[in-house]
Amino acid sequence: MTVTLPAGSFDTDAGSDLHPNLYNEDLAPLPEKKRRWGSFEIFNVWTNDVQSLAGYTLAASLFVTAGINGWWVFAAIILAGFFVNFLVNLTGKPSVRYGIPYAVMARSSMGVRGAQLPALIRGIVAIFWYGAQTYFASTAVALALDAIFNSPALPTFLGMDLIDWVSYVLVAALQVLLFVRGIAWIERFLNFAGPAVYVVMIVLLVAIWVQAGDRLLPAVGSIFNNASVEGWAAVGAFIGVIGTMIAYFSAVIINFGDFARFSKSEKTMRRGNFLGLPVSLTFFTFLSLFITAGAYIVLQGGEGEPVTNPAEIVGLVGNVFLTIIAAITFVIATVGINLVANFIPPAYDLSNLAPQRISFKAGGYLTAAFGFIIGALWVAVISQVGLPVFVDTLGAILAPLYGVLVADYYIIQRRSVKVSDLYSMSPTGRYFYQKGWNGRAIVVIALAAVFSIAAVWVPALAALSGFAWVIGALLGAVLYVAAMWSYRPVDHGLTSEAVTASTASN
Repeated sequence: MTVTLPAGSFDTDAGSDLHPNLYNEDLAPLPEKKRRWGSFEIFNVWTNDVQSLAGYTLAASLFVTAGINGWWVFAAIILAGFFVNFLVNLTGKPSVRYGIPYAVMARSSMGVRGAQLPALIRGIVAIFWYGAQTYFASTAVALALDAIFNSPALPTFLGMDLIDWVSYVLVAALQVLLFVRGIAWIERFLNFAGPAVYVVMIVLLVAIWVQAGDRLLPAVGSIFNNASVEGWAAVGAFIGVIGTMIAYFSAVIINFGDFARFSKSEKTMRRGNFLGLPVSLTFFTFLSLFITAGAYIVLQGGEGEPVTNPAEIVGLVGNVFLTIIAAITFVIATVGINLVANFIPPAYDLSNLAPQRISFKAGGYLTAAFGFIIGALWVAVISQVGLPVFVDTLGAILAPLYGVLVADYYIIQRRSVKVSDLYSMSPTGRYFYQKGWNGRAIVVIALAAVFSIAAVWVPALAALSGFAWVIGALLGAVLYVAAMWSYRPVDHGLTSEAVTASTASN
């Protein structure tokens, strides 16, 4: 069974036959007249991702655990920003050109049915991140409530007391409410959240710096050092920080097409990426470094481990009004990026599993439900492995998918996609492969994932844990090209003339 799309619905291949199990309005190519995002909107996607509570906590954790001078960690995070900028420009380009989301673009390499596998994997990882970010946002609400009620002693369940649970439910409900209101509300939400968080963090830094005085600058370089980390170990720690930060962005790196498809042009996308990644990440990391170091010497008296959650740092100030304002701001920032980076993509991915049964909105509700369970288990179960390990693991799972996606578009498909065949179950379709599955790509992803995940969890490979994403992506790309080098569209029913014609039509 096929459905015929009215002429004009596609910018290319108008009137093509579309299979109902591969198409709905949310998965269709976005017409150029609906691509209204400029550089500012792309910038906002990244700046909100950078400045979430989890983003700050990860950066601060790396300062504490890397064991090298804080300035070197700062430099490593900035380099990671440039690298991520390069990576997302690669994945964003085809979606800007064709207006298609990641779940559809993946069909080119995995097959029209096989693409459900990477979309599902990406969706599951995003749901884990969604639950984690929901929990982090709720800690800010809990901090404010504790400040108001003077931290009452309450029984706990799964590591959280009644105030923690009330805060968690409130944040989860707020996110669903924003999702129901639509993308326009989310865009306005992000436009407010970005500047607001920076205002609070700058005020916090100024307050801490005034008290720290000339002690702060020396502390930045000294308090994070570990004398045992030197020589090649220090080099490895530096590169490991870069790898972990790349892994942090991995969920958005692979499905950046979900956002890039809204861009007016590739130029606006690239400008937004640059401002939102290297530039914004540099400024935010500077704030994170100095606030973490300053809070340690001023608010903690140089005792114990430095606090890595900015909401907790605000709580140490002891000002109820400041705590409430900061809590609201941090919640807004974390909720905003959680919706964009970890809610909308899995909604697309789940919809892609059964387009005629699961709408984008239904996919969103499923994401909210599963994510709620993940976040509820964060304290008691998931957090026990540590945030950097959590980040590296999710990055290692996604890395081979990125390698395959990029290698397919730029090398195997030679930057040309036949859009109509991405929605077709015809045996002669360019992306039908074997019954809709590209078995070679699946084997490649499985092999690469084994190595990248092992780099995180196998003790003998502990030195490679920060490189897990890079290992997985490179292995995925190299193995995919090797597996597909002799494989041509003619292998599954297209003549060379048909291939030439389809390439010219795109």
